[in-house]
Amino acid sequence: MILGIDEAGRGPVIGPLTLCGVWVSDHGQRKLRKLGIKDSKAFGSSDRARRERARLAGEVRLAATHITLLCVDAAEVDRRVRLGELNLLEQELAEAVIRDGPEAHRIVADGERLFSPLAERHPRLRARNKADQTSVAVAAASIVAKHERDTLFAEIAARYEPEFGPLGGGGYINPATETFLLAYFHRYRELPSEVRRSWSWQLLQDL
Repeated sequence: MILGIDEAGRGPVIGPLTLCGVWVSDHGQRKLRKLGIKDSKAFGSSDRARRERARLAGEVRLAATHITLLCVDAAEVDRRVRLGELNLLEQELAEAVIRDGPEAHRIVADGERLFSPLAERHPRLRARNKADQTSVAVAAASIVAKHERDTLFAEIAARYEPEFGPLGGGGYINPATETFLLAYFHRYRELPSEVRRSWSWQLLQDL
């Protein structure tokens, strides 16, 4: 049994951060490889990519022995960033994932610098850079985490679309997000509740 751990949504300025753990047996790993499971970022950010991630997330749920999915909203991300604890937050989420499921013979987490401190308490854990490209369990966790992040952001976008039109850009720092935030602030003189105010983006400081 191997446990793969990965997150999605660390970088965006709008929306939550998600972290997922996927437990798979040898048989499950073989099945996921045949399905072409790979790093979620490899699919891109188009509507077609989101649909493909959604389909594969369903396949992962069928092949996995156990899945734990955690979500942290923008307000909590802000609180931990202001304390200088964003990495610690992700480490705590990873430990919560490890505790939630069955015992794994191996644990692989994506991000050597980020997750290697956990190895002291979890000797079976290996933190590796680009593990989502070398471990099918981590790639599966990446897809499930990203699909959940896609779903939650789509709900955010749907809330604002009637008033501001389609919200593109995925909540990342880009022209589409800037256009939305400027329009929202111009109308309400404040930022939407889903915005991470702790991000060092000049637009946020100006507003």
